[in-house]
Amino acid sequence: MTLTTDRRRHDREILALAVPAFGALVAEPLFLMADSAIVGHLGTAQLAGVGVASAALTTATGVFVFLAYATTAAVARRIGAGDRRAAIQQGIDGIWLALALSAGVVALTLLFAPGVAEVLGASPTAAPYAVTYLRISALGIPAILMVMAATGVLRGLQDTRTPLYVAVAGFAANLGLNAGLVYGAGLGVAGSAWGTVIAQTGMAAAYLFVVVRGARREHASLRPDAAGIRASAKAGGPLMVRTLSLRAILMIATAVAAGLGDDEIAAHQIAMTVFLFIAFALDAIAIAGQAIIGRCLGAEDAPGARAATRRMIEWGIGAGAVLGVLVVVARPLYVPLFTPDPAVQHQLNTVLLLLALCQPVSGLVYVLDGVLMGAGDGPFLAWAMLATLVVFAPAALLVPASGTGLAGLWWALNLFMLVRGGFLGWRARGGKWLVTGAVRG
Repeated sequence: MTLTTDRRRHDREILALAVPAFGALVAEPLFLMADSAIVGHLGTAQLAGVGVASAALTTATGVFVFLAYATTAAVARRIGAGDRRAAIQQGIDGIWLALALSAGVVALTLLFAPGVAEVLGASPTAAPYAVTYLRISALGIPAILMVMAATGVLRGLQDTRTPLYVAVAGFAANLGLNAGLVYGAGLGVAGSAWGTVIAQTGMAAAYLFVVVRGARREHASLRPDAAGIRASAKAGGPLMVRTLSLRAILMIATAVAAGLGDDEIAAHQIAMTVFLFIAFALDAIAIAGQAIIGRCLGAEDAPGARAATRRMIEWGIGAGAVLGVLVVVARPLYVPLFTPDPAVQHQLNTVLLLLALCQPVSGLVYVLDGVLMGAGDGPFLAWAMLATLVVFAPAALLVPASGTGLAGLWWALNLFMLVRGGFLGWRARGGKWLVTGAVRG
């Protein structure tokens, strides 16, 4: 096989997995956007309450994203080893783990909803709406976590199209249900929460149908297996540490920006919106990396994993560079859509240049993150993110005293990406992550 043929094969495989994954990633945040758009017409207090509740729910469920990541890697390894039955069984164990974890999260959310609303700064008028939305939405948490795990199963099976279809259908159902329950049934904020819960439950049911059908085809057991659930939890633990460290970095950045002034926090939030949208595009390549690398290592094909990694790095850096240029060139088109305030626009234009500057590095970081997740190298990812947090925190917290303003904070965020890229690049150059076999020892 020639180098050109090999590259084309990798390109086809990366695109086949990454494009549908990007669509699914973009569809997910539309749930909250639909809620906000519909509730916004009820009044400011209602919108504020839903905003606070949504932030709490996103945080409470987001820390369990390892259910998707760890399941993808484990299932892909089994697929690479040619054992589809064991792959699906591994995925079912991940779904049972999601169900077990959700019980505690639901109980805590129901119990502490008023306290959470207070801690997150809900005003006296907004707090009742936040509590109502939180308590009803808590009933959808099992579905959210099961969707994460089931998405990981399908990604590990090299299928990113089904998650796209389910995500699009779920968004459409959520939009219709919310409009009907909020306005048609006159349920207000409660109707919005119920609409989202019903849509999320429908998505979980669709995923379970696909997974159960696959399990029956391969004669895999649907019963919970204690050893398999423990293995899923063990693989996910380090990734949870990684996610918590990443969220701490983003929270520190938000807190510092808020302390700089109203113009600064407004510009920062808009820039973070752009940053997160770009992250979806780059994360789609990372998801392809998780599936491809896990499969290659399960098939005892370390050279193939190396070759796929090199090509995905090229894709990541190239995509990051293109997106960075678009961020700069398209500023006159999208900045006025976010804010008409000249002071905020001035701050934002400077920050967007810094954001764009680091996108090639971001592309490298996202790809290597996905590669190492696919290899099951969770402990290293946890330590690397903790070390990055240790470097970022003082750099960010010194920004107010340094007088560098919001630009200084975004230089610190670029430092975060550079340090993270350094750790991941160093690891990828070595061979310790290249552990082959159906199960990572």
